Amino acid sequence: MRYRSWLVIALVAALLAVPVLAQNKDAEAHVTYGIELARKGIWTEARHQFERATQIDTTYGAAWNNLGISLEQLGQFDEARKAYEKALEIEPGNSFYRNNYDLFREIYDRQNRRRDR
Repeated sequence: MRYRSWLVIALVAALLAVPVLAQNKDAEAHVTYGIELARKGIWTEARHQFERATQIDTTYGAAWNNLGISLEQLGQFDEARKAYEKALEIEPGNSFYRNNYDLFREIYDRQNRRRDR
């Protein structure tokens, strides 16, 4: 529960911390709605909203970052990694995206080490 709360805060902070550079207001609307769904724990639909935003504006780093968070919550770790990496490819200097990715990798790598034992 604590981890999920942290992720919701991360989603909100991602939207607020990054200047809204998306060229298309529709993409922004999908991200905003996705965040509302994530706050309610409706991760599958939140993922769809973030995916739609990335389709509308492929250069919208916040949409890719939030997609990574939602995929992580749904246990789709390979896809989450790709989404986080895409966010960092778009905005390599974004420390928020870097922190999210680093935390994801730490948890993901730890889980993989446990499975390998």
